[in-house]
Amino acid sequence: MTQTPAISICIATCRRAERLTRLLFDLAAQTLRPFEIVVVDNDEQETAAPVVEAFRAEHPALSIIYGKQAAERNIATTRNESVHLASGEWLAFIDDDERAGPRWLEQLYDCARQYDAGGVLGPVVPVLPDTAQDWIRAGNFYDFPRTATGNPVADNHLRFGNVLLRAEPVKALPGPFDRSYGLRTGEDGDLLLRMRANGEKIIWCDEAVVEEPVAPDRLSLKWLMQRALSGGQEYARKHLGGRYGALTLADRVTFFLNALGKLLLALLLVPPTLVLGRHRSAQWLIAACANAGKLTVFWGWQYDEYARGSAPP
Repeated sequence: MTQTPAISICIATCRRAERLTRLLFDLAAQTLRPFEIVVVDNDEQETAAPVVEAFRAEHPALSIIYGKQAAERNIATTRNESVHLASGEWLAFIDDDERAGPRWLEQLYDCARQYDAGGVLGPVVPVLPDTAQDWIRAGNFYDFPRTATGNPVADNHLRFGNVLLRAEPVKALPGPFDRSYGLRTGEDGDLLLRMRANGEKIIWCDEAVVEEPVAPDRLSLKWLMQRALSGGQEYARKHLGGRYGALTLADRVTFFLNALGKLLLALLLVPPTLVLGRHRSAQWLIAACANAGKLTVFWGWQYDEYARGSAPP
Protein backbone atom coordinates (compact mmCIF):
# COMPACT_ATOMS: atom_id res chain seq x y z
CA MET A 1 0.00 0.00 0.00
CA THR A 2 1.34 3.46 -0.94
CA GLN A 3 2.01 5.71 2.05
CA THR A 4 0.36 9.13 1.85
CA PRO A 5 3.11 11.77 1.76
CA ALA A 6 3.28 14.07 4.75
CA ILE A 7 4.89 16.76 2.60
CA SER A 8 4.77 17.67 -1.08
CA ILE A 9 7.90 19.49 -2.25
CA CYS A 10 6.75 21.87 -5.01
CA ILE A 11 9.23 23.08 -7.65
CA ALA A 12 8.37 25.49 -10.46
CA THR A 13 11.04 25.27 -13.14
CA CYS A 14 11.91 26.80 -16.49
CA ARG A 15 14.98 25.92 -18.58
CA ARG A 16 17.27 25.04 -15.68
CA ALA A 17 17.81 21.34 -16.31
CA GLU A 18 21.30 21.17 -14.83
CA ARG A 19 20.40 23.01 -11.65
CA LEU A 20 17.15 21.07 -11.29
CA THR A 21 19.13 17.82 -11.48
CA ARG A 22 21.36 18.92 -8.60
CA LEU A 23 18.38 19.98 -6.49
CA LEU A 24 16.53 16.69 -7.03
CA PHE A 25 19.51 14.70 -5.79
CA ASP A 26 19.65 16.95 -2.71
CA LEU A 27 16.01 16.13 -2.08
CA ALA A 28 16.65 12.40 -2.46
CA ALA A 29 19.00 12.68 0.54
CA GLN A 30 16.42 14.25 2.88
CA THR A 31 16.17 12.61 6.31
CA LEU A 32 12.44 13.23 6.75
CA ARG A 33 10.05 10.78 5.03
CA PRO A 34 7.58 10.28 3.49
CA PHE A 35 7.40 13.05 0.93
CA GLU A 36 6.64 13.50 -2.73
CA ILE A 37 8.27 15.84 -5.25
CA VAL A 38 6.11 17.84 -7.66
CA VAL A 39 7.93 19.43 -10.61
CA VAL A 40 5.96 21.75 -12.89
CA ASP A 41 7.63 22.78 -16.13
CA ASN A 42 6.96 26.29 -17.45
CA ASP A 43 8.90 25.65 -20.66
CA GLU A 44 7.03 24.79 -23.86
CA GLN A 45 10.03 22.63 -24.86
CA GLU A 46 9.50 20.51 -21.70
CA THR A 47 13.20 20.60 -20.85
CA ALA A 48 12.54 19.34 -17.31
CA ALA A 49 10.86 16.11 -18.48
CA PRO A 50 14.07 14.10 -19.16
CA VAL A 51 15.51 15.30 -15.85
CA VAL A 52 12.47 13.97 -13.98
CA GLU A 53 12.50 10.68 -15.90
CA ALA A 54 16.19 10.12 -15.18
CA PHE A 55 15.64 10.85 -11.49
CA ARG A 56 12.64 8.50 -11.36
CA ALA A 57 14.68 5.71 -12.90
CA GLU A 58 17.51 6.16 -10.40
CA HIS A 59 15.20 6.60 -7.37
CA PRO A 60 12.19 4.33 -7.98
CA ALA A 61 11.20 4.36 -4.30
CA LEU A 62 10.66 8.13 -4.32
CA SER A 63 7.43 9.64 -5.63
CA ILE A 64 8.02 12.35 -8.22
CA ILE A 65 5.25 13.96 -10.27
CA TYR A 66 5.85 15.87 -13.49
CA GLY A 67 3.39 18.55 -14.60
CA LYS A 68 3.35 21.08 -17.43
CA GLN A 69 2.20 24.67 -17.55
CA ALA A 70 3.42 25.99 -20.88
CA ALA A 71 0.33 27.98 -21.87
CA GLU A 72 1.91 31.20 -20.59
CA ARG A 73 5.13 32.33 -18.92
CA ASN A 74 3.75 32.97 -15.45
CA ILE A 75 5.30 31.86 -12.15
CA ALA A 76 1.98 32.17 -10.30
CA THR A 77 0.16 29.86 -12.73
CA THR A 78 3.05 27.39 -12.61
CA ARG A 79 3.00 27.32 -8.82
CA ASN A 80 -0.78 26.91 -8.89
CA GLU A 81 -0.38 23.76 -10.96
CA SER A 82 2.13 22.37 -8.44
CA VAL A 83 -0.35 22.96 -5.61
CA HIS A 84 -3.15 21.28 -7.57
CA LEU A 85 -0.98 18.20 -8.19
CA ALA A 86 0.26 17.96 -4.60
CA SER A 87 -1.36 15.54 -2.15
CA GLY A 88 0.66 16.18 1.02
CA GLU A 89 -0.66 17.70 4.24
CA TRP A 90 2.18 20.21 3.98
CA LEU A 91 3.61 22.04 0.97
CA ALA A 92 7.29 22.88 0.78
CA PHE A 93 8.46 25.33 -1.88
CA ILE A 94 12.06 25.55 -3.03
CA ASP A 95 13.43 27.23 -6.15
CA ASP A 96 14.91 25.14 -8.95
CA ASP A 97 18.32 26.83 -8.64
CA GLU A 98 18.79 26.22 -4.90
CA ARG A 99 20.62 23.55 -2.88
CA ALA A 100 19.33 21.91 0.31
CA GLY A 101 21.17 19.99 3.01
CA PRO A 102 19.83 16.61 4.16
CA ARG A 103 18.01 17.96 7.24
CA TRP A 104 16.39 20.93 5.46
CA LEU A 105 12.88 19.48 5.31
CA GLU A 106 13.09 17.96 8.79
CA GLN A 107 14.11 21.29 10.30
CA LEU A 108 11.23 23.19 8.68
CA TYR A 109 8.70 20.52 9.71
CA ASP A 110 9.96 20.28 13.31
CA CYS A 111 9.81 24.06 13.62
CA ALA A 112 6.22 24.19 12.30
CA ARG A 113 5.13 21.57 14.83
CA GLN A 114 7.06 23.08 17.74
CA TYR A 115 5.53 26.54 17.27
CA ASP A 116 2.15 25.35 15.92
CA ALA A 117 2.65 27.47 12.81
CA GLY A 118 0.83 27.38 9.50
CA GLY A 119 3.92 28.59 7.67
CA VAL A 120 7.68 28.51 8.21
CA LEU A 121 10.27 30.46 6.22
CA GLY A 122 14.00 29.78 6.21
CA PRO A 123 17.15 31.54 5.02
CA VAL A 124 18.27 31.57 1.40
CA VAL A 125 22.03 32.08 1.52
CA PRO A 126 23.63 33.38 -1.70
CA VAL A 127 26.76 31.64 -2.96
CA LEU A 128 28.86 33.83 -5.22
CA PRO A 129 30.97 32.25 -7.97
CA ASP A 130 34.73 32.66 -8.06
CA THR A 131 34.32 35.11 -10.93
CA ALA A 132 32.43 37.64 -8.77
CA GLN A 133 34.23 41.00 -8.54
CA ASP A 134 35.45 42.30 -5.19
CA TRP A 135 32.85 45.09 -5.05
CA ILE A 136 30.08 42.54 -5.52
CA ARG A 137 31.42 40.46 -2.63
CA ALA A 138 31.77 43.50 -0.38
CA GLY A 139 28.25 44.79 -0.99
CA ASN A 140 26.19 41.87 0.39
CA PHE A 141 23.65 42.68 -2.32
CA TYR A 142 22.02 39.26 -2.42
CA ASP A 143 21.48 38.74 1.32
CA PHE A 144 18.00 38.49 2.87
CA PRO A 145 17.11 39.68 6.40
CA ARG A 146 17.20 36.97 9.08
CA THR A 147 15.77 36.73 12.57
CA ALA A 148 15.69 34.24 15.46
CA THR A 149 13.86 30.92 15.09
CA GLY A 150 10.23 31.17 16.17
CA ASN A 151 9.93 34.90 15.50
CA PRO A 152 7.11 36.10 13.23
CA VAL A 153 8.32 37.16 9.78
CA ALA A 154 7.66 40.84 9.03
CA ASP A 155 4.96 41.45 6.43
CA ASN A 156 7.38 43.12 4.02
CA HIS A 157 9.85 40.21 4.30
CA LEU A 158 7.38 37.48 3.35
CA ARG A 159 8.71 35.61 0.31
CA PHE A 160 9.29 32.13 -1.10
CA GLY A 161 12.49 30.29 -1.99
CA ASN A 162 12.50 28.30 1.25
CA VAL A 163 9.11 27.79 2.85
CA LEU A 164 6.84 25.13 4.36
CA LEU A 165 3.09 25.76 4.49
CA ARG A 166 0.13 23.82 5.80
CA ALA A 167 -1.68 22.65 2.67
CA GLU A 168 -5.28 23.13 3.80
CA PRO A 169 -5.19 26.94 4.25
CA VAL A 170 -3.20 27.32 1.03
CA LYS A 171 -5.68 25.32 -1.03
CA ALA A 172 -8.57 27.25 0.53
CA LEU A 173 -7.31 30.46 -1.11
CA PRO A 174 -8.51 31.48 -4.59
CA GLY A 175 -5.79 30.53 -7.07
CA PRO A 176 -4.09 30.03 -4.63
CA PHE A 177 -1.46 32.25 -6.28
CA ASP A 178 -2.76 35.36 -8.00
CA ARG A 179 -1.99 34.89 -11.71
CA SER A 180 -2.45 38.63 -12.36
CA TYR A 181 1.14 39.09 -11.12
CA GLY A 182 2.17 37.63 -14.47
CA LEU A 183 5.80 38.47 -15.24
CA ARG A 184 6.43 40.59 -12.20
CA THR A 185 7.42 39.40 -8.74
CA GLY A 186 5.28 39.38 -5.60
CA GLU A 187 2.82 36.49 -5.98
CA ASP A 188 4.60 34.67 -3.15
CA GLY A 189 4.37 37.50 -0.62
CA ASP A 190 0.77 38.11 -1.68
CA LEU A 191 -0.20 34.52 -0.85
CA LEU A 192 1.55 34.65 2.52
CA LEU A 193 -0.14 37.94 3.39
CA ARG A 194 -3.54 36.40 2.61
CA MET A 195 -2.71 33.39 4.79
CA ARG A 196 -1.72 35.68 7.65
CA ALA A 197 -4.91 37.74 7.20
CA ASN A 198 -6.84 34.47 7.60
CA GLY A 199 -5.19 33.87 10.97
CA GLU A 200 -2.23 31.65 10.07
CA LYS A 201 0.96 32.03 12.09
CA ILE A 202 4.01 32.47 9.83
CA ILE A 203 7.38 32.23 11.54
CA TRP A 204 11.10 31.95 10.86
CA CYS A 205 13.40 28.92 11.17
CA ASP A 206 17.01 30.07 11.03
CA GLU A 207 18.43 26.53 10.99
CA ALA A 208 16.66 25.40 7.79
CA VAL A 209 19.17 26.95 5.39
CA VAL A 210 19.20 26.53 1.64
CA GLU A 211 21.88 27.91 -0.64
CA GLU A 212 21.35 29.76 -3.90
CA PRO A 213 24.29 29.88 -6.31
CA VAL A 214 24.18 33.36 -7.86
CA ALA A 215 24.05 33.08 -11.64
CA PRO A 216 26.74 34.97 -13.60
CA ASP A 217 24.13 37.09 -15.40
CA ARG A 218 23.10 38.53 -12.01
CA LEU A 219 26.60 39.75 -11.15
CA SER A 220 26.07 43.23 -12.55
CA LEU A 221 25.01 46.63 -11.35
CA LYS A 222 22.31 46.70 -14.04
CA TRP A 223 20.67 43.52 -12.69
CA LEU A 224 20.85 44.78 -9.11
CA MET A 225 19.24 48.10 -10.10
CA GLN A 226 16.45 46.34 -11.99
CA ARG A 227 15.77 44.03 -9.05
CA ALA A 228 15.65 47.03 -6.69
CA LEU A 229 13.23 48.84 -9.01
CA SER A 230 10.98 45.78 -9.10
CA GLY A 231 11.15 45.35 -5.32
CA GLY A 232 10.32 49.02 -4.74
CA GLN A 233 7.29 48.77 -7.01
CA GLU A 234 6.02 45.63 -5.30
CA TYR A 235 6.45 47.12 -1.82
CA ALA A 236 4.62 50.29 -2.89
CA ARG A 237 1.72 48.36 -4.46
CA LYS A 238 1.17 46.40 -1.27
CA HIS A 239 1.66 49.41 1.00
CA LEU A 240 -0.60 51.72 -0.99
CA GLY A 241 -3.13 48.91 -1.40
CA GLY A 242 -3.48 48.70 2.38
CA ARG A 243 -1.87 45.26 2.66
CA TYR A 244 0.34 46.42 5.54
CA GLY A 245 -2.44 48.41 7.21
CA ALA A 246 -5.12 50.95 6.33
CA LEU A 247 -3.92 54.28 4.90
CA THR A 248 -5.33 57.79 4.92
CA LEU A 249 -4.72 60.39 2.21
CA ALA A 250 -2.13 61.96 4.50
CA ASP A 251 -0.37 58.59 4.78
CA ARG A 252 -0.18 58.34 0.98
CA VAL A 253 1.23 61.85 0.64
CA THR A 254 3.80 61.08 3.35
CA PHE A 255 4.77 57.86 1.57
CA PHE A 256 5.27 59.76 -1.71
CA LEU A 257 7.35 62.51 -0.12
CA ASN A 258 9.40 60.01 1.87
CA ALA A 259 10.24 58.01 -1.28
CA LEU A 260 11.03 61.21 -3.20
CA GLY A 261 13.30 62.47 -0.44
CA LYS A 262 15.14 59.15 -0.19
CA LEU A 263 15.55 59.03 -3.97
CA LEU A 264 17.11 62.49 -4.09
CA LEU A 265 19.35 61.85 -1.08
CA ALA A 266 20.56 58.53 -2.54
CA LEU A 267 21.39 60.16 -5.87
CA LEU A 268 23.32 62.90 -4.10
CA LEU A 269 25.38 60.33 -2.18
CA VAL A 270 26.32 58.19 -5.18
CA PRO A 271 29.36 60.26 -6.36
CA PRO A 272 30.99 61.13 -3.00
CA THR A 273 30.71 57.59 -1.59
CA LEU A 274 32.69 56.22 -4.51
CA VAL A 275 35.86 57.10 -2.56
CA LEU A 276 34.74 54.60 0.10
CA GLY A 277 34.56 51.83 -2.45
CA ARG A 278 32.52 50.98 -5.51
CA HIS A 279 30.20 48.83 -3.39
CA ARG A 280 29.23 51.84 -1.23
CA SER A 281 28.36 53.96 -4.23
CA ALA A 282 26.44 51.04 -5.75
CA GLN A 283 24.43 50.60 -2.54
CA TRP A 284 23.17 54.17 -2.81
CA LEU A 285 22.41 53.80 -6.51
CA ILE A 286 20.41 50.66 -5.75
CA ALA A 287 18.57 52.51 -2.97
CA ALA A 288 17.73 55.23 -5.49
CA CYS A 289 16.26 52.64 -7.85
CA ALA A 290 14.16 51.09 -5.08
CA ASN A 291 12.66 54.47 -4.22
CA ALA A 292 12.18 55.34 -7.89
CA GLY A 293 10.22 52.10 -8.16
CA LYS A 294 7.94 53.23 -5.34
CA LEU A 295 7.26 56.53 -7.09
CA THR A 296 6.47 54.95 -10.47
CA VAL A 297 3.51 53.16 -8.90
CA PHE A 298 1.79 56.53 -8.50
CA TRP A 299 1.58 56.96 -12.28
CA GLY A 300 0.89 53.34 -13.07
CA TRP A 301 4.04 52.10 -14.77
CA GLN A 302 4.75 48.41 -14.18
CA TYR A 303 8.15 46.78 -14.58
CA ASP A 304 7.76 43.09 -15.52
CA GLU A 305 10.92 41.58 -14.11
CA TYR A 306 10.71 38.37 -16.11
CA ALA A 307 9.84 40.01 -19.43
CA ARG A 308 12.35 41.13 -22.00
CA GLY A 309 12.56 44.75 -22.95
CA SER A 310 10.30 46.12 -20.21
CA ALA A 311 10.66 49.89 -20.30
CA PRO A 312 8.70 52.92 -19.16
CA PRO A 313 6.24 54.32 -21.70
